[in-house]
Amino acid sequence: MSSSTAVTDDQFATPTLDAESSGILHSVSSHGGYAYVRMATLAATGDSRAAEAAHEMAWEQLHSGPWHSVLPVWRDAYSMACLLVARFHCRDGEFKEALRVLDMGLIMGGMLLRGDLDSAIQIISAKSRGGGGEREGGKWRLVEDGEFSKAEVLRILPVKSLTCKLVAKRSGLSLEGFLRDHFLAGSPVIISDGMSHWPASRRWNDVDYLRRVAGDRTVPVEVGKNYLCQEWKQELITFSQFLERISSSSGVPTYLAQHPLFDQITQLRNDICIPDYCCAGGGELRSLNAWFGPAGTVTPLHHDPHHNILAQVVGKKYIRLYSASLSDELYPHKETMLYNSSQVDLDNIDEKQFPKLHDLEFLDCILEEGEMLYIPPKWWHYVRSLTTSLSVSFWWNNDSGSSSMSS
Repeated sequence: MSSSTAVTDDQFATPTLDAESSGILHSVSSHGGYAYVRMATLAATGDSRAAEAAHEMAWEQLHSGPWHSVLPVWRDAYSMACLLVARFHCRDGEFKEALRVLDMGLIMGGMLLRGDLDSAIQIISAKSRGGGGEREGGKWRLVEDGEFSKAEVLRILPVKSLTCKLVAKRSGLSLEGFLRDHFLAGSPVIISDGMSHWPASRRWNDVDYLRRVAGDRTVPVEVGKNYLCQEWKQELITFSQFLERISSSSGVPTYLAQHPLFDQITQLRNDICIPDYCCAGGGELRSLNAWFGPAGTVTPLHHDPHHNILAQVVGKKYIRLYSASLSDELYPHKETMLYNSSQVDLDNIDEKQFPKLHDLEFLDCILEEGEMLYIPPKWWHYVRSLTTSLSVSFWWNNDSGSSSMSS
């Protein structure tokens, strides 16, 4: 089978799919997916209902058991079906629906057809925007000047906040100085002037800009106080819907957390730069994640195995840090999935249950807009958004550690 067709103004090219479709279908067939092969073949000849059927079959396979047990070929088959379905939506002028399907292919599909998905999204995003050019300076800002009151914030922060030792703050920090004084010493630091050249610094507080470049894109969000709460759940919504939620003071907090948003939306990736500090130690970048949410969003006390630079693009966050040497006194969960999270709720500390915590030393800070915080591996940290907040985390390491929850 080949899905190659003449590309018209209402379609998009899929060169990788055209070259690899036969191999994908052969592999699917060898794993018993005969019905999928039949529907995908019909879809390639112009049958939109067959495309939807193939899409549904692949979706069911992705949810047939634990994610790690899903056969890689079914992830590629899902990407294929997303491209087939999106082509019909595009033909019919249903650009937002086409973007939704293609985003699901990026989020849930395999890597084989990622290039086709990305290029199709670029074409359809331009059509969805009506060809409007880039502009800046929108009137609706996510965070207005003067929105923050330190006196009010102190009443909602954990006990002893901002009364002990503050995280050191440096400007003009050289890579050599960072390596010597912080990376090798395992010492947190705030870098106050490391991101003023980022386009994101002048663009991301503009809601019109964010809607224009990402509004119709589908993203996964977390709903609830934090991932340790029973009512916590995940949803898939458009970025415009997400912006509406975080701009509203009512309802349950919605957080776009630990998501590789910049692999998905290249316009936003082009607005940021990887800090030179991430080259320290000769390591390589392992993860680049977005952390977007409203005031009051909390990430509970936890630690991560990687070096981490948290860049505060819009808004402010309170961050508390405990040394890695204090792990035993911070009561980590015994469950394997939560081993890097503390049982202590810093917003409501039970001193009878967790008596060791009271006298522990910590560092803390308010991370201001335009600042970066370096968090060494295994340092415990608690994070609270004090305003609507858009942050980016850069994780890197010099060995093959595994990622976990952060910021």
